[in-house]
Amino acid sequence: MLTGGQLAGLIVAVFWAILVAFLALTLLKLARLLKEASEFVSDLGEQAGPLLEDMTRTVNRANEQLGRTDVITKQVAGVTQNVSAVTTVMTSVVGGPLVKAAAFSYGVRKALTSRAEDGQARESNGRELQHRSSGKGRR
Repeated sequence: MLTGGQLAGLIVAVFWAILVAFLALTLLKLARLLKEASEFVSDLGEQAGPLLEDMTRTVNRANEQLGRTDVITKQVAGVTQNVSAVTTVMTSVVGGPLVKAAAFSYGVRKALTSRAEDGQARESNGRELQHRSSGKGRR
């Protein structure tokens, strides 16, 4: 049979064997994890290049479109200024004489209306005077 020292040595040896087996499994799992991480980083590096190229093309196209939009905006501003100038010219060319013609026609109409009213007032005053001179209204 085994003595106490031999039994203790056997227990320690079994414990060490279990510990080494556990550490070996852990190291194997860690090695697989590192391998997968390495593959992931490798794939990511392969995909990052084309992705960055696509992003660069997209940004360049966006800059081109912004440049075109800038040109269009400047042209619209020029058209707006031209329309404003044309409106001002048309207002001064057509508006001035039109206002003068309207004022003239208003003045003529007022004058004719005033004359007509004066003529009616004179006629009615003449009738009143005729009625009063007949003497029928006085005692």
